[in-house]
Amino acid sequence: MAKYDKADLERRMKGAVEALRHDLSGLRTGRANTALLDPITVTVYGSQMPLNQVATVSAPEPRLLSVQVWDKTNIGPVEKAIRSAGLGLNPINDGNNIRLPIPDLTEDRRKELAKLSHQYAEKARVAIRNVRRDGMDALKADESKKEIAEDERKRGEAEVQKLTDDQIKALDEVAAQKEKEILTQ
Repeated sequence: MAKYDKADLERRMKGAVEALRHDLSGLRTGRANTALLDPITVTVYGSQMPLNQVATVSAPEPRLLSVQVWDKTNIGPVEKAIRSAGLGLNPINDGNNIRLPIPDLTEDRRKELAKLSHQYAEKARVAIRNVRRDGMDALKADESKKEIAEDERKRGEAEVQKLTDDQIKALDEVAAQKEKEILTQ
């Protein structure tokens, strides 16, 4: 059992919130967001590569993504990867670039995306609770090894609980903001 380290617990909890932010950035709203294409991998040169390693993705307009493929021979595989990614995007190949108009979301799709954002948030909450449990276990282990006294353990547990509450609150704010963005675009 590791020794109690508040800084490490805080770093791990904040990491869960950041992971949630990253996951949510890939969820599609009515606006063009380059992070939408982050999970896409393309089969080029005989291997799978992330899209951002074979092309530049930009958002020149609020409802348009532009993908500029560096090696023109890879335009076909990039277009195919985007089409088969299940994002509901229809790539338009103009010979040099691939344009991706972002269609309006239907009400059903909005609800589906909101539900997905809830799942991401719950996964992050579980991660934070696991870090909390690790901290509590470390405090109890330190007390049983006689490295800290009972009142120090209780003080430490209160610190861990406050840290957990703060990070869950931050996580809920991030999730609520994304849900509002999804439902009102």
